Amino acid sequence: QPVEATDDAFWDQFWADTATSVQDVFALVPAAEIRAVREESPSNLATLCYKAVEKLVQGAESGCHTEKERQIVLNCCRLLTRILPYIFEDPDWRGFFWSTVPGAGRGGGDEDDENARPLAESLLLAVTDLLFCPDFTVQSHRRSTVDSAEDIHSIDSCEYIWEAGVGFAHSPQPNYIHDLNRTELLKLLLTCFSEAMYLPPSSESSNTNPWVQFFCSTENRHALPLFTSLLNIVCAYDPVGYGIPYNHLLFSDYREPLVEEAAQVLIVTLDYDSSTSSSPTVDGTTTGTAMDDVDPPGPDNLFVNYLSRIHREEDFQFILKGVARLLSNPLVQTYLPNSAKKIQFHQELLVLFWKLCDFNKKFLFFVLKSSDVLDILVPILYFLNDARADQSRVGLMHIGVFILLLLSGERNFGVRLNKPYSVRVPMDIPVFTGTHADLLIIVFHKIITSGHQRLQPLFDCLLTIVVNVSPYLKSLSMVAANKLLHLLEAFSTTWFLFSAVQNHHLIFFLLEVFNNIIQYQFDGNSNLVYAVIRKRNVFHQLANLPTDSQSIQKGLQRKKKTPEPISRTNSQDGVSMEGSRPAAPGIDKLTEKSQVSEDGTMRSLEPESSQPSPEGNSPSALSDGEPWSGESSQSRRDRRRLSSASSTGQWTPTPDWVMSWKSKLPLQTIMRLLQVLVPQVEKICIDKGLTDESEILKFLQHGTLVGLLPVPHPILIRKYQANSGTAMWFRTYMWGVIYLRNVDPPIWYDTDVKLFEIQRV
Repeated sequence: QPVEATDDAFWDQFWADTATSVQDVFALVPAAEIRAVREESPSNLATLCYKAVEKLVQGAESGCHTEKERQIVLNCCRLLTRILPYIFEDPDWRGFFWSTVPGAGRGGGDEDDENARPLAESLLLAVTDLLFCPDFTVQSHRRSTVDSAEDIHSIDSCEYIWEAGVGFAHSPQPNYIHDLNRTELLKLLLTCFSEAMYLPPSSESSNTNPWVQFFCSTENRHALPLFTSLLNIVCAYDPVGYGIPYNHLLFSDYREPLVEEAAQVLIVTLDYDSSTSSSPTVDGTTTGTAMDDVDPPGPDNLFVNYLSRIHREEDFQFILKGVARLLSNPLVQTYLPNSAKKIQFHQELLVLFWKLCDFNKKFLFFVLKSSDVLDILVPILYFLNDARADQSRVGLMHIGVFILLLLSGERNFGVRLNKPYSVRVPMDIPVFTGTHADLLIIVFHKIITSGHQRLQPLFDCLLTIVVNVSPYLKSLSMVAANKLLHLLEAFSTTWFLFSAVQNHHLIFFLLEVFNNIIQYQFDGNSNLVYAVIRKRNVFHQLANLPTDSQSIQKGLQRKKKTPEPISRTNSQDGVSMEGSRPAAPGIDKLTEKSQVSEDGTMRSLEPESSQPSPEGNSPSALSDGEPWSGESSQSRRDRRRLSSASSTGQWTPTPDWVMSWKSKLPLQTIMRLLQVLVPQVEKICIDKGLTDESEILKFLQHGTLVGLLPVPHPILIRKYQANSGTAMWFRTYMWGVIYLRNVDPPIWYDTDVKLFEIQRV
């Protein structure tokens, strides 16, 4: 039966206990009981929440000077972390924290209810105050501890930032009790923000999270120091532990759980759809005319605002070094096994790095200004290679590729890739001597040829990245050159080209790569030229691709006969080309045009836990960039008309459709190159009786095609374009990661999450 709110003896038993931990609270308060109270005595659940928030507010008011007060605050914190998900999963309760509790005025009910804050706001403000509470979560600056109670409101929390770094020079003495208390409060914050998990995915940007919105608004007087504290705690963290081997096995690291929690809270507060706002341009001003001046520059989410306004070189250096150090941590090879601590929060770091580049263009340019960008590239390639065969890590594959796509839109990235690759990171890839560009191509080849089926939608992105950097690659190694030709060989088989409406795009990308290198970097690329000459029959076959119905049918029959992954034995590495068996048509392009292309080549990106998107509303449908330059919408319409859809809705290739794109294959440059060089190479072989590659390579190194090639085409870069679909994908992916990473205690386990599907393995 209902218990009166005034019955303190009853309610106090929930938080008066001294020796609890968050794990105890989860064990003592089972899910079934929370749901039972919610259904059968809702007034008691409401009172419990209200009372727990009231205790946090009192703790924040008083400054938590006694051990007893701190204990009560922590217990209320744990209890709310336990209960909130069960409030969120029930649509009838979802508004509860946004209602004002009658008589919740501080004066005990006499004053106007107009001024009463919603419970959610009181809760968030209390937690932020508690995060800067001297002797509880921050070092006290005073000698005597008998401070007066109003001090908590007069302190300038900017003097209590948790760690040196951006905008703060002083590194406070580490205190593990403070770290533990901060971690518990941040866990509660994250739980408050997790209401987003209980709403189905939608691409409505109006779908802002009210908890995050209030927390990141000017109502939160600690917004700046808190943003700075979270960012600095993450970027300053050095998990290796001052270089003493096995250090982490001897001392429990209290900093790591705090760093993880800080990284998660940070990326959630930065969940902001930049494509819909007037986003600040490079110099921090918003794009727009004088008429639009009513809008303040930048978003009203203060965390996004502060992030976009960081501009000092030393701050950028601190952030980049920190993120690179942490991303490289899982790659660190030590002679003593397990001697260095391996961090687990690389996915959160990748999201954070993405947000930094997306919201702060000056940071992006800083990253690309020096070869430090390679310290981000190598770990990403490591993760992509490592996760390529694991279905459950498809989200990690997507974010890694998105980041590289974003970077590849800038010329400097391509230039940086020419730096020799000498650090040997433990990766199962062929040994090669070359540059970072070679590493990138070799890893991409491996993803395409030996990844799993669900990576198919990423092939376009992977090849777009290679196209974007290709005009700047000074000298590819023989290994990388052979990998590119192997991809061309695999993608130009008739059954692959004829089996899905967009498969031929991959050929266009690869031809564009060869053309860029031949036209702009011929001099240093004798390895690639040699590989092209050796595999010249592939180009001739493409030029003579049959377009009659009979041949198309025959090409498709060949596919039906080989349902098992075909092993392409004729290519140098007998890799099974499983990755290039066509999946359901669908192309995820995030470049250039941000509208859906007319031929509807579209497919949702699948987040970590795959979720079907409702019919007709495909939230993560990403815009389909033009597969080759200069195609008009008219010819797109023709192409759609030409590829007939049969009565079953099954697409079938037609001669007209094949002709429509075959005629546009950019083969002129390569054909001209073959026409000039093949006779010369054959002549040398005959004259000198050569079978040795090195002589031919020497000849090609000194050869020139000046004046013999067609006029160089303009370089076409496909830049990443933000849209609400990608914003939704990031939100889903981020919460999927947070859900899976919070297992002790399992905050959201077995609750009715709607944002993604949980697959029990």
